[in-house]
Amino acid sequence: MPAAPLPLEIRDLSKSFGGRAALAGVSLTIAPGEILGLLGPNGAGKTTLVRSVAGRVRADGGSLRIFGLDPFANQARSVRGWVPQEIALYPLLSPRENLWTFGRYQGLSDGALEGGIRRSLDWIGLADRADEKTDRLSGGMKRRLNIAAGTIHEPRILLLDEPTVGVDPQSRERIYAMILELRASGVSLLYTTHYMEEAERLCDRIAIIDNGRVIASGTKDELVRNTVGGRETLVVEATAPLPAALAQELIGRGGQVDGATARFSVQAAGDEIRGLLERFHAAGVAVRNLTLKSPTLEQVFLQLTGRELRE
Repeated sequence: MPAAPLPLEIRDLSKSFGGRAALAGVSLTIAPGEILGLLGPNGAGKTTLVRSVAGRVRADGGSLRIFGLDPFANQARSVRGWVPQEIALYPLLSPRENLWTFGRYQGLSDGALEGGIRRSLDWIGLADRADEKTDRLSGGMKRRLNIAAGTIHEPRILLLDEPTVGVDPQSRERIYAMILELRASGVSLLYTTHYMEEAERLCDRIAIIDNGRVIASGTKDELVRNTVGGRETLVVEATAPLPAALAQELIGRGGQVDGATARFSVQAAGDEIRGLLERFHAAGVAVRNLTLKSPTLEQVFLQLTGRELRE
């Protein structure tokens, strides 16, 4: 019996605009119930890739299948949801009317439409404000309604493009909970974000795209191990600027010294910490604070692309 098709399977996808390659052979997959984070600097190809999956851009070459379907097929539309970064709502309509409109756009009618509206309003916590005009809602409420509009037809794969931009911390936590509920129900998600902590917290795997290519993919731990390795950063803060002799000694041991602070890249933290504290004590320097930092996804991103995420 043949294996069931994956929610998303992309092989060697290419797309150019005016002679410039926006996608130059992208390949990636998403498994059922998986959140795949898509990270990349501005202009790296994220938008073109998402719009290709959404059926808004036709690729020049390669293949893209959603549950085995062509992204432009009517059947693909019924299993795919898309929540763009921009708020895509009608401001003078109420949340209920917006959901009715987007539900009809997705082909829902009668009981399925009414049930979808009730379920969505409860899910996003707007049942008590269902009949107010949408332009009176807070930014966080609009973001949640935007997600509901893209999922009212209960898609099996969802494209989420920066769903927490401009929202307050409380609304962000509410959106995180919604995303995890979607995954728990079996929905697969392609998630783009400029917030590293979101990718680390929510995504099962992460794909980093740059210059139209996926240059690395895997879990956060896999990416760290394959790029920056297992070394940690040890930061020692003294109560006063370090004496010149101690500073030179620490620099000679591979450290970086800035006033009262010394930084080291360490492999065996326990041994390193013990030795450094002994040297500080011997030099008569009191230590105010000591911090051990694990490698971060941001370090991985900078090493792979040489750029900040928002560049």
